[in-house]
Amino acid sequence: MNNNPTPASLSGSIEEQEQRHVQQATLYRILLAVSFVHLFNDSIQALIPAMFPILKDNMLLSYAQVGWIAFALNMTSSVIQPVIGYAADRKPRPILLPIGMCCTFAGVFLLAFAGNYALVLFSVMLVGFGSAAFHPEGMRVAHMAAGQRKGLSQSIFQVGGNAGQSLGPLLMKWVFIPFGQMGALGFTIIAAAGVAVQAYVASWYRQMLNAGYTFRKKSAARAIDSVRQKNILTATIILVFLVFVRSWYGASIGGYYSFYLMKNYGMTLDHAQIYIFMYLAAGAVGTFFGGPLADRFGRRNLILISMVGTVPFALALPYVNQTWAVVLLVISGFVLLSSFSVTVIYAQMLYPGNIGTVSGLITGLAFGLGGIGSVVIGELIDRIGITTVFVACGFLPLLGLLALLLPSDKKLEEWAAE
Repeated sequence: MNNNPTPASLSGSIEEQEQRHVQQATLYRILLAVSFVHLFNDSIQALIPAMFPILKDNMLLSYAQVGWIAFALNMTSSVIQPVIGYAADRKPRPILLPIGMCCTFAGVFLLAFAGNYALVLFSVMLVGFGSAAFHPEGMRVAHMAAGQRKGLSQSIFQVGGNAGQSLGPLLMKWVFIPFGQMGALGFTIIAAAGVAVQAYVASWYRQMLNAGYTFRKKSAARAIDSVRQKNILTATIILVFLVFVRSWYGASIGGYYSFYLMKNYGMTLDHAQIYIFMYLAAGAVGTFFGGPLADRFGRRNLILISMVGTVPFALALPYVNQTWAVVLLVISGFVLLSSFSVTVIYAQMLYPGNIGTVSGLITGLAFGLGGIGSVVIGELIDRIGITTVFVACGFLPLLGLLALLLPSDKKLEEWAAE
């Protein structure tokens, strides 16, 4: 009797070993790789709002036109994400990872030479398309490499993106003020590095798929009763709206607060950018600690606290001096963005097995809607003044009270166990 394993049995054994490895081990090299690419991707996205003052002066743009640039970026980088995510859930496409960064490379290259408003919009849209291709598949890679530590993997993945976003003000101070619009050319190096790392990640991703890895659990395929379907849909709408509100307030700080500081405090542009950096950097730290805090206090509770807890600082911000403005920005940035990764994990619990679609909804569509907020804020500043607008924006996080309507963590766990 021949006891040597046949190729088929050997393949099956490898598949079983790979599945056990996925279930038990956390692959930090993959998590760090995809997190660094997230940093590359979002730092390139961050250079666009960092360029607003330069573009406004060079092309004599209104605040509303500046808002339309933000809208073009957010809509292309976000609104098509649910479509890409849904398609990826049906059929994973690792090749999208390097292709997305190639698109970003082309966009940032054209942006450096854009001599008119139309070309700026087109360049920004290319960067947006690259980001839209990256996020759903990047989210799936982070989930795949997480093993049993899903919360930690989301914190590692998301902190890369928020750290990249926080670099925007420093890019303005160190790149665009000294070099102007041509400073964007240097970011083609970052995009090229992103292509190389994504090629490595995509190769690992493909190997895992070939070994039989699947995102869909058997429980996800079971029929769900109509009452629960309605509750899940309601929770999804609330969650997307909350992320939209959070993005809208973030757009007011990241896109326009430097103008507020220059107008009301007489700051120079490079000095004002430090304030924006402090807010975004604190948000990146909050993103990393959000997962452990949610484990201790509950996911829904943290979403509620992060929104409502920001209100007093946001309301006080327009009335304090420069020193206290830094303090309030740091606190509000940490508190508000502590729920960044938590909202993603919460959505994944609502839709187990649909990682790409969830990514598109939470980090995509909701941010795209936040781009509408940028346009509205720009229009309002042109009409009623920047100070009045910032006073009004301070009330936005109060809408976080809607988190009380979300299903509790216990209810989500009950649904998952059934």
